[in-house]
Amino acid sequence: MPDTLSPEAVQALMPALRETIREAASLALPYFRAGGQTKARIWSKAGGSPVTEADVTVDAFLKVRLSQFVPNAAWLSEETRDDPVRLGHDLVWIVDPIDGTRAFLSGHPDWSIAVALLSGGAPLVGFVHAPAGARFYEAVAGFGATCNGAPIAVSTRAGLSEARVTGPKPMLDRLTRGVARDGVDPAFVQIERVPSLALRVARVAEGSIDIGLVSKDARDWDLAAADLILREAGGTVCDLAGHPTTYNRPEPVHGELLALPTALRPAAVAALA
Repeated sequence: MPDTLSPEAVQALMPALRETIREAASLALPYFRAGGQTKARIWSKAGGSPVTEADVTVDAFLKVRLSQFVPNAAWLSEETRDDPVRLGHDLVWIVDPIDGTRAFLSGHPDWSIAVALLSGGAPLVGFVHAPAGARFYEAVAGFGATCNGAPIAVSTRAGLSEARVTGPKPMLDRLTRGVARDGVDPAFVQIERVPSLALRVARVAEGSIDIGLVSKDARDWDLAAADLILREAGGTVCDLAGHPTTYNRPEPVHGELLALPTALRPAAVAALA
């Protein structure tokens, strides 16, 4: 298989990829208990963040299956040791087997499975599947974004005033002060923070949230799939200078970010300057 994929080849893969991600969800769901503690075994990774046997099971399944579809693609996942060989590959799978593990283990529905295929450092295909909420987001570069098969688009809000915002409180406070600095009452509608970062960005893409704030230290696997979905829906994930995110760098770690409609980017960047 060549080191790049034609648009036709990508489209031909989509049905199998959808089915694979749904199958991965079927492996995770038996461990999930809505409103209660997970049935899965739990342990702590280096740094103290939790991981469950569901994370590991889904990760192993996706690594085998996705590698069969695109054998020459490298691999980057939250639950797999990073292999620097990915830096020399044009095609790279970026996977978070369960984004929002703390939500998953506590019975909160806002967790997701996030899968992206990069080409040349940019997302080519992106999936964010939230099984507990029955939301399946996907995008192919240049072909738009959908949720449960229906096209989605970012909100048409023209300004920051009364925007629906979610994310860490320190960033929200800074954004509020920045808007008020110009004599405008932001009157933000604060949306409860979405535990899965991929799902938070996807909700900006569908227009149910106007601005998603992202604290520093997010990883490629948290963002790449949802980033493409947002781009294809008319938005962007960018840093506080307005620059779009890039992926598959030696350290796949990001600083503070904004997820929002492209039309709101100049005002939000100015408010946070």
